[in-house]
Formats: sequence, C-alpha cells, structure tokens
Amino acid sequence: MEKLSTKSKKGFFYYVEKGGNALPHPALLFGIFALTIFILSGIGSLLGWQGVHPATGKEVEVFNLMSRDGIHFILLSMVKNYTSFAPLGIVMVAMLGIGIAEHSGLVKSAINAMLAKTPPHLITVMIVFTAVLSKVAGDLGYLLIIPLSGVIFHSVGRNPLVGMSAAFAGVSGGFSANFVITSLDPLLAGLTQEAAQILDPNYVVLPTANYYFMATSAVMVTIVATVVTVKWVEPRLGRYTGDVPQEEIAQPTKLEKKGLRNAGLCFLAWFVLLGIGLVPENGVLRGAGGGLLNSPALIGFISLLFLTFATAGAVYGFTVGKYKKGADVMSGMNESMKSLAAYLVLVFFAAQFIAWFKESNLGIMLAINGATFLKNADIGLIPLVILFILFTAMTNFLMGSASAKWAIMGPVFVPIFMLLGYSPELSQAVFRIGDSITNIISPMMSFFALIIVYYQKYDKKAGIGTIVATMLPYTITFFICWTALLIIWIVFNLPLGPGVSLYYGM
Repeated sequence: MEKLSTKSKKGFFYYVEKGGNALPHPALLFGIFALTIFILSGIGSLLGWQGVHPATGKEVEVFNLMSRDGIHFILLSMVKNYTSFAPLGIVMVAMLGIGIAEHSGLVKSAINAMLAKTPPHLITVMIVFTAVLSKVAGDLGYLLIIPLSGVIFHSVGRNPLVGMSAAFAGVSGGFSANFVITSLDPLLAGLTQEAAQILDPNYVVLPTANYYFMATSAVMVTIVATVVTVKWVEPRLGRYTGDVPQEEIAQPTKLEKKGLRNAGLCFLAWFVLLGIGLVPENGVLRGAGGGLLNSPALIGFISLLFLTFATAGAVYGFTVGKYKKGADVMSGMNESMKSLAAYLVLVFFAAQFIAWFKESNLGIMLAINGATFLKNADIGLIPLVILFILFTAMTNFLMGSASAKWAIMGPVFVPIFMLLGYSPELSQAVFRIGDSITNIISPMMSFFALIIVYYQKYDKKAGIGTIVATMLPYTITFFICWTALLIIWIVFNLPLGPGVSLYYGM
C-alpha cells in the first residue's frame, strides 16, 4: 500500500486510529474486564454495596469472586461458561452451511449474475440493495461486492469510487439492516438473552427479535444510500480521470447458469417443505398448540439456515464440477471453521467476563443505579434512544466488533431498559442502529484498511481522509433517517419482530 498523504496522516482520524491500535487485542481486553470484575466484586463486598431488586423486592448484595466460594465458582464453571455461551453454537452451525455456499462458488455466481444483468439506470440502487443482502454470506460484501461495484461503475463510464462508496454504505453502513435473518441476528440475540437473564432468568430472545424493524430498515438504507450517492457523492467526486482501463463484467458461463438453476430449485424445494410443515393447522413444524411463533422452524431457524445453504451450495458445487466427492463438501465446512478461529478465542474470554459479571451481581447493581438515575432524570424514551444511539456510534471509534461491543454494553444497558419498562429487544434494536452508522468512517472497522486499498486502485493518493470525507454524508443521513424510523416505530407502538413488543413488564 502506498504511503498516506501527510494531511490524511495527521488528521483527527489518524489519531483515533493510532489510539485504537494501542488498545489490547479484543480477547485480551475481555480478560482484563473479567479481572476487573473479579477485583470490583471484592471491593464491593467489602464496602457492602447493595440494592433492592425491582422484580422480587429483595435486597441484592455483591457476590465476592475473591472469596473461597467465588474461587470455586470460577474454577468449576470455566468450561461450562464457554460451551454454554449462547452465541457460540449458533454462529458455528450457521457458518457451516454458509461456508459450503461460499466455498462452492454459489454466492459469488448468484451476486455476479444479479449485478451483470442490471439496467444502467438501476445500477446504483441494485448495488446498494445487493450490498445490504450480502451480509447473509458474512464478509462477502467487503471481499466481493465493493471491488466489483467499482468495476461495474467504471465499465459504464461512471466514477468507480462512487460505485465502491455506494456498496460500502450498503455493506457496512447498513450493517444490521436486511430482508432476511443473517448470522448477526442470532449472535446478537444470544448476547441480549444472556444480558436479559441477569434480571429475568427465563427470558428468551429469538433471532427474529428485530426482524420487522430491520427489514424495513433495509428499505430505508437502500433508498437513502442511493439518494446520497446520486445527489451528493457522485457530483462531488465528478468524472473519473484516472488511467485504470475499464473492465468487463464476467457473465455467468453456461455451466454456472445451470448450477444457479439447480441451486434455485433446491432452495425452492426447502421453501415448499417449510410451507407444508407450517401452513396446515396440524403441520409437523408447528409448535405446541399449533402455534407459529413457538414453532421449531422459528426457534430452530439456524438449523434451517444450515440445511438450505449447505444443500444448495453442495448442489451448485457438484453441478459446476467444483465438487467431485463428499470430502470436497467437507472442505467447504473446514474453510468456514478456519475463519472462526479468532472468534472462538475471543468468545472464551467474553463468556468468562459475562458469567463473572452476572454471578457477582454487579450487573444488577449497575442496572438498578443506572435505571434510578435515568428515572430521576426523566428524559423519556425517545431522548434515551437518541443518546444510546450516539453513545454506541462513538464507541465504534474505539472497538470495531459489533459482538464485542454488545457483549460489554448489553449486560449494562439491557437490564437498564428492562427496569425502565422497555424490552431487551428494543435495546438491541437501538444498539444496532448506533453500531451501523459509523462503521463506514471508523478506522477501527476491521476492513477499513482493505477499503483504502480498493480506493487506491483508482486513486493513488486516496487515504483515510478520502474515505471519511466521502462516507460522512452517508453516516449523517443514516443517523437522521434511522433514528426517525425508530421514533415512528415507538410512536405507533409497532412490533419489532414476530410477537415482540417495545415494552417489558416485570
């Protein structure tokens, strides 16, 4: 990568990046947090910290993890804390299925076919729309959609930096918004459930907790990003005058088209089977009493995600010749597991931190005191939501991982929302807005350096300042429009997801 310009190096975001890089590794950071909880529990117990649990009316005292019983708890629960950590199994199973779809080439061919056939006047909106949808396949949007969007814009005579900016806004600025459930939904739901159970041990948060709101948000993100691209970013960047030659979009080959058709039939077969199991009143996939909300198909959505993507990916792979035998399919799973290595390490420390935080009762104490402060402040739900969005957005400049941030913030803010009478699902939705809007201007975002490389392909002088200046209009507009959308949701008391209310009753 070329050296960044002096101006971009010495700007505000340069110092943010330098300060963020000085932080310990996220896994080590969770270890430090766990050690802090260990020490604070001893101090709190010594000083007699206590409060009154609003649900039971009983006094709550800090449990001293430094005591004999505390040491026993730490040693005896360490393995269980890790293996029973809610997001762990969910993410691993989901990635096994998606890994096959990626490894076989199904996801790449499907996206390529979708974009290659788009009429010129719909290219911008289709790129943003595809970028939003790409989160179904994890980080594929960063690795494929963004650079491909530059190629598409350049091939039709438009500035490639504009195309990549539009895709970046859809992939990362609209990080949480989608029309379908992605691996992020069960991941955050698991963390939210862990946090909610600090107050309510029986509370369950489903992956569909924010589905209605996030599906609507996907429409909003697509429209807003398209308008900002056409009305602001493209006029500002102007025509491309660089020396990079135009590239042609590769149309799917005859064999790839056959693979896409067969994979599509596989998806269709699964939808038919799902309908047969859900539509009849006595359908095999309906839950107890014939209900839909408690059906195995909804609660066990990750299993369906694994089955559909795994089989469709395998069908595509065998059709195009990528796979010759069953062992080749297993290779796709192996590759997806390799990508989770860092996550598995991080989760070990995050699981200990959350378990210790919960067992020490410090989470309840913070929630009680925080809720008392907010109640006394009497700022109301909408100001609370706006402040939480801004707070989360700012933390993006210190820590890029959504799951890492929510693992730290959830055990504090979810109980606070609950004590104020608002559902854990609402606090999760508010967090997801704040977490998304500043991804595109934060050097702490894990793919930010890669985005710089993409930009430098067409502009050798591009650096952090170039990207921040280009993407800042998206961030500002997303904040205004997304916050307004949530306020509308609150005013009309709309459900966030199937059977999910904005409010919580003890």
